[in-house]
Amino acid sequence: MKLIRLLILFAFPVVMMSCGTTHKVPFYLENLTDSSAVTDVKTPEVLIQPGDLLAIQVMSQSTKPETDALYNLPSSATGATEPGFLVDEKGDLYHFRLGKFHASGLTKFELADQLRKKLIDSNVLVSPSVVIRFINFKITVLGQVGHEGVINIQGDKANLIDAISLAGGITDFGKKENVKIVRTMNGKRQTGIVDLTNKSAFESPFFNLVQNDLVLVEPSKQKQKDADQSKTLQKISFALSFITIATTLSNIFIRN
Repeated sequence: MKLIRLLILFAFPVVMMSCGTTHKVPFYLENLTDSSAVTDVKTPEVLIQPGDLLAIQVMSQSTKPETDALYNLPSSATGATEPGFLVDEKGDLYHFRLGKFHASGLTKFELADQLRKKLIDSNVLVSPSVVIRFINFKITVLGQVGHEGVINIQGDKANLIDAISLAGGITDFGKKENVKIVRTMNGKRQTGIVDLTNKSAFESPFFNLVQNDLVLVEPSKQKQKDADQSKTLQKISFALSFITIATTLSNIFIRN
């Protein structure tokens, strides 16, 4: 009888801990409402940074396509190891026929205009046009998501919800209301916090991501509480097992 009372005494905290309050898991953009009005969405153009790898395509109305081809060779054909044009640590890009351009801080359209102007001034191509795209646009997502890691973005536009979706979404134990973005621009590191449960997320300058952004999803207090409870339950389970074994051995020795 004493053993039963003792086991009940130890089991009582376990029952109380398992009956904790259930917390509502916040969802994305909870206060977003239906609207018949059309809202203008302005997505800022991504600025070129040192370390970016750019694909540059040159086209014109030339009757001799082979002339265009001389300007449209991939950088690997010029002896470089990467299939694109690298922006160096000084922010400069070197085109093997057009020369050096300072690309850092420009949009791809601004850089394309500079290259096109150089082509026009050289009077080699007829009505030239230049198309530039990012090759190594990537985002890193860490923390309470489906799967952590580096995400390669197709194109050069991605927002925070895109990145979170590609990472498998935020788990039930992740803080949707406190997502951190670490960004390096012009050699300076910035940190922004976005609440993905609120429609105000769209207004944050960190909602639209840029290349090499780091997205961090922290664990909620509930996760830490559950982890602490799990450790406590393990300790209680061990204690109950020890008492049961000790009582059994004691009964055996007493009978003998």
